[in-house]
Amino acid sequence: MAGAAGPPGFYVGLGLALASSAFIGSSFILKKKGLLRLCRRGRTRAGQGGHAYLQEWLWWAGLSCMGVGEAANFAAYAFAPATLVTPLGALSVLVSAVLSSIFLNEQLNVHGKIGCILSILGSTVMVIHAPQEEEVSSLESMAEKLKDPGFIVFAVCVLVSCLLLIFVAGPRYGQSNVLVYVLVCSAIGSLSVSCVKGLGIALKELFSGKPVLKEPLGWVLLVCLVICISIQINYLNKALDIFNTSVVTPIYYVLFTTAVMTCSAILFKEWQHMVLDNIIGTISGFLTIVSGIFLLHAFRDMPFTPDLLPLFLQQSRADLHASWRSADRHQSCQHQPLLPSEDKGSQSAEEEEEEEGESV
Repeated sequence: MAGAAGPPGFYVGLGLALASSAFIGSSFILKKKGLLRLCRRGRTRAGQGGHAYLQEWLWWAGLSCMGVGEAANFAAYAFAPATLVTPLGALSVLVSAVLSSIFLNEQLNVHGKIGCILSILGSTVMVIHAPQEEEVSSLESMAEKLKDPGFIVFAVCVLVSCLLLIFVAGPRYGQSNVLVYVLVCSAIGSLSVSCVKGLGIALKELFSGKPVLKEPLGWVLLVCLVICISIQINYLNKALDIFNTSVVTPIYYVLFTTAVMTCSAILFKEWQHMVLDNIIGTISGFLTIVSGIFLLHAFRDMPFTPDLLPLFLQQSRADLHASWRSADRHQSCQHQPLLPSEDKGSQSAEEEEEEEGESV
C-alpha cells in the first residue's frame, strides 16, 4: 500500500491530505461566519460589491485556513500517490457540510447524512487499496517520465480536446450543456496536478540542499502550473455562473478525479504492479465517494417527508401507526385507574336504593 517513499512517506502524505481537507472545509465556515457578522451590522454585502469583509478577522481566519489547506495539499503530492490525494479532496466537502449544520444552523437532510457516511467509507477503502507509484525521487527521473510516449500522447489528446471544447463546442453548447466547460477544467486539471507533483519533488530536493533553482524543468513546471490554474479558474467560474452549484460540483469532482487518476496512472505507472483486489478496491472506493458527493449535493435542498416514500412503505407505515394506536388504547384500558369504576358501582347502588324507596 505504501508509495515509493516507503510507509513513513506514504503516511505523511495521507496525513497532509486529511489535514488539507479539514482546513479547507473549515475555511468556508469561518468565511461565512464573518460575512454573516457583517450582514448583521448592516455593512455592504460582498455580493453587492462591498469589501467590508477585509476588516473582519473571521474572514481573514478563513482565508488563512484555506491557505494552510492548499499548502498541505500541495505537499501531500510529494509524498503520496495522486490517485490517493485527489479523491480525498472530497472530504473537504464533507467537513464543510457537517460544520455548516453545527455552526450555521443549515439543515443536513437524510440524503446528506447518507452521503457523508458513503464519502467516509469510500475514502477508507481507497486508503486501504491505495496504489504504489513507481519511484520518482528527483527532477531527472521526472524529466524521464515526461518524455514517455504514453504521456506525450495523453497530453496531446488533452490539449487538442480542450481546444476543440473552447473554440468549437463552447460557443455552440457552452450555455446549455454543463459538460463543456467542466470537461475543460477537468482535463487541464490533470496536467496541473502533474505539475504540482513535479514541483513538490523539486521542493524536497531544494530543502535537501540540491541546486534545484538552476534546473530549467522546475521553472517550466511552474509556468505550466500557472497557465493551467488560470484556465481552470476561468472556465469553472463560467460553469458556476451558468449552472447550479449543486449540479456543477459533483460533475466536476467526478470528471476531475477521473482525469487525474488516468494521468497519474500513465505518467507514474501507479497501477502497473497492483493486484486485482487493489484495483477493484480503488475503483469501488472512488465510486462510493462519487455516490456520497452526489447525494450530498443533488438532494441538498430537498426535504425528506413521509410522502416521498414508495406506496408500499407508506402503507406499511400507516399499518404500523394503526397498530401502535391500538396498542396504546389497549394499554390505557389496562392501566385505567379504579376510581371511575368505583364511582360507577356507587352510582348503581344509589339508583337501586332510590327505586326501592319509590316502590315502598
